[in-house]
Amino acid sequence: MSEGAAEGRRKLIDRWWPLGLVTAAIVFFVWLADEVMEGETEALDRAVLKSLRNPADPADPLGPHWLETGFADLTALGSTTVLGLMTLVVVGYLLIRRSRAAALTVALSVIGGTVLSFGLKLVFERPRPDLVAHLVEVQTASFPSAHAMLSATTYLTLGALLARFEDRRRLKSYVLAVAIGLTFLVGISRIYLGVHWPTDVIAGWCAGAAWAVACARAVRRR
Repeated sequence: MSEGAAEGRRKLIDRWWPLGLVTAAIVFFVWLADEVMEGETEALDRAVLKSLRNPADPADPLGPHWLETGFADLTALGSTTVLGLMTLVVVGYLLIRRSRAAALTVALSVIGGTVLSFGLKLVFERPRPDLVAHLVEVQTASFPSAHAMLSATTYLTLGALLARFEDRRRLKSYVLAVAIGLTFLVGISRIYLGVHWPTDVIAGWCAGAAWAVACARAVRRR
């Protein structure tokens, strides 16, 4: 294959893979939402939550006390307060360096993700888990997990943005790995703390990742 043909193929893949990923995430979200609403995931959801609690006392999570404290701390990384402050800091930085288009895209991605998340909760109105005690306070509906979705939206969008400003491949990979890791830990914390069914978190990851990839693509094209 000639160098020109290889470059053309790379550009074609680079152009279309985000669309494929977003489409796949949306399709899976729709399928999962349908399964949840029909009660097909109830047995699995209940089994996972019960496996994380003391069989003799559902209010007692498995593991040492520091693990419970750690997950309570980690779950705050997906709160609207923390993510909102982080977004303000990043947007301010981008405005100072005169990257106005990137700043606008980040702000709109987080705001749009927040609106979409709570809009989906109103649509599905799934009750919170009643199988185990909640280890943190919750107020909204369960599906999808807003913490999982907004952490995916925010951390993945910011990770893609930071990677865009870095030329070294290792640092690009590191930044994206950190973004994915934070997203994963926030989602797992919601399950461990008993405030979300596992399928709530998976759905939140799917919706948030789809939104993040779409926003990252928009940033890249600026």
